[in-house]
Amino acid sequence: MELLRKTFAPLRRLYDWTVAKAALPNAESYLAGLAFIESSFFPIPPDVLLIAMGFSNRERTFRYALTTTLFSIIGGIFGYFIGFALFETIGQPIIAFYHLEPLVEVIRAKYDANAFLAVFTAAFTPIPFKLITISAGLFHVNFFSFVLASVLGRGLRFFAVAGVMRYLGPRARPLIEKYFELFTILFTILLIGGFLVIGYLR
Repeated sequence: MELLRKTFAPLRRLYDWTVAKAALPNAESYLAGLAFIESSFFPIPPDVLLIAMGFSNRERTFRYALTTTLFSIIGGIFGYFIGFALFETIGQPIIAFYHLEPLVEVIRAKYDANAFLAVFTAAFTPIPFKLITISAGLFHVNFFSFVLASVLGRGLRFFAVAGVMRYLGPRARPLIEKYFELFTILFTILLIGGFLVIGYLR
């Protein structure tokens, strides 16, 4: 267990920093900003701050979920624009930074098969949403279909998180903080599982 703590120490510090932000008066602005940039280029999902804010104020968890969903969609539209008009200058460096180049053509095939389902799956699962938003613009996925799938996927995901925080928050927080490293491993497994799911979409 000590080895796990040392391995995940940087993530633990990031979690602690995020929880500290949740206690600030302008925490909701941080949440909106994080939700926006995560959809286009930032690596940390907004769920972390959403969970922390749910711990701090259970009565406002669904409002926080709405804020997260709204700004995640706006950020997704920005990511779509990057792929559509600025892929060579901005989109390609982002994809390269996260070493996602091998997945771009895979995603293209999934768009050709069922673009709505591909976007919805990525929006709901831990798959990096920036990969989906940028590639959707790059491959000219129908914009309205993209937005609708994003709204449904992101909304279901963030309101599900908010529901857990609303009803299980006091019991969930001690477990998450005590077994942070194990939850990180679980999230990684879910991330890999999300890629497998989108890989098998037909």
